[in-house]
Amino acid sequence: MIGLGVAGLVNGDFALVWQQIPLDHLPGRTFIAYVCALIELATGIGLLLRPTRGLSSRILFAYLMLWLVLLKLPVVLTAPLVQESWANFGEIGIIVAGGWCLFASSPGAWEKQRLTFLVGARGIRAARFLLIISLPMIGLDVLVHTYTLPAWLRWVPSQSAWIYLSGIGSIAACLGMLFGVFPRLAASLEAAMLGVITVIFWARELPTGRTATTAFLISAAIASGVWVVADTYRNVPWLARGRASRGVTMD
Repeated sequence: MIGLGVAGLVNGDFALVWQQIPLDHLPGRTFIAYVCALIELATGIGLLLRPTRGLSSRILFAYLMLWLVLLKLPVVLTAPLVQESWANFGEIGIIVAGGWCLFASSPGAWEKQRLTFLVGARGIRAARFLLIISLPMIGLDVLVHTYTLPAWLRWVPSQSAWIYLSGIGSIAACLGMLFGVFPRLAASLEAAMLGVITVIFWARELPTGRTATTAFLISAAIASGVWVVADTYRNVPWLARGRASRGVTMD
């Protein structure tokens, strides 16, 4: 979030296709872009500091939810047969799921018992469900479209198989969490896989400019979103199944 905020302030714009505003000539567009960048920067810093962690998580959750509902949901509703619209929704949905877990477990949020479906154990379970429905969206996108490994990895044999494996992995993680079959392991492996993908695809491209930088930051945020959700299974055994696999850790 700090990185996205800094990039927004430097570029004076939104995060390219991930924060695409449908109205290019929206009055005050640049001002709104700076406001969004400041929110990202401030909440990112706030999450690092214990005194401001609770407030930052609440502001960040509201911001991320608006990002999903105002920018991604309308695209899905207007173009439901376009795979890219679902993939874009899934990517931001995963980030929201991570922010939701931070909000649901933040001090003061669940203790006050307001909007109980958003906070506490119920909120974390809802965030897990958002992750569950978002993972197939990015998994199917990988299976449907033709992606290739970066040029510096062209020596790797069976490249298509590795690409398809990543898509299948996201769907498998979804099923594991949904049916309570090793959900902690499934979510943790998904987070690790997305982290590796972030480094492999975008780390070397960072010096090339804004597109690669933004893609790296968004990809890192997606991996972090899964990571935060995986951490809510921290007290669940790695190979737990059924009811024993659905415990919630909120601290």
